[in-house]
Amino acid sequence: MISRRAVGLVSGLVYTFLLAPILVVIVASFNSGAFLTFPPQGVSLRWYGAFLHNEVFIRAFLTSVEVASLATAISGGVGTMAALYTARARPKVADGVRIAMMLPMLLPEVLTAIGLLFYFYALKIGTHFGLALIAGHILLTLPFVYLNVSSALSEFDWSLNLAARSLGASPMTAFFRITVPVIKTGLVGGCIFAFIVSFDAFSTSFLLKDIGTATLPLQLFDYLRLNFTPEAAAVSSATVFITVLIIAVADRLFGLKISRF
Repeated sequence: MISRRAVGLVSGLVYTFLLAPILVVIVASFNSGAFLTFPPQGVSLRWYGAFLHNEVFIRAFLTSVEVASLATAISGGVGTMAALYTARARPKVADGVRIAMMLPMLLPEVLTAIGLLFYFYALKIGTHFGLALIAGHILLTLPFVYLNVSSALSEFDWSLNLAARSLGASPMTAFFRITVPVIKTGLVGGCIFAFIVSFDAFSTSFLLKDIGTATLPLQLFDYLRLNFTPEAAAVSSATVFITVLIIAVADRLFGLKISRF
């Protein structure tokens, strides 16, 4: 049998391999030199200052936050309703809904974006008003909310809702007092995953964005085509810090945990 120490060693090597690129980018963001190099030529915060004073990057960052927030809010509502429905529906119907909700995760992102692009142009809307971009991000994030809420509902005792109704609680009261506390961690975790996925989405944003609109990943890609300064690493590191902060705060407030689906 494989010893626990060997499993721990292999796991540690795998995590090191996966996290090494992120650590390299973070270290390179503190480079005091004029070019993006590793190891850095010195330690400085100058490139974080350059990022905070770069209106193009700040505007792209705010666009990413706006798109990710809207997509997360919509996918959070739709994904939660779908999870509640499949938890109590007949098995064949539930399986059909489950497959439909999971399709955006199973299909390549670029194919989903191309299909949406053709669809919105067939409707004579195109990429105007940001509707195609929002729709693409909703499809991209929907499975994450659905999976997490479904996981939270997997061991839910529905007789508690019936008991609350029998004691005079309205359907909405029973939902918010009984069901919501049970699915809270799954919903919050799913929305966090959805926000992060939407914020970092590249292919969907590249194909469905309107003219003059750029999310942070697109702006960073465009910047790196002509520049190779540590400012790009500072932008990337800032998004990593914000992501870790969001997860830490959510875990502190809601006690996030990994559930089995």
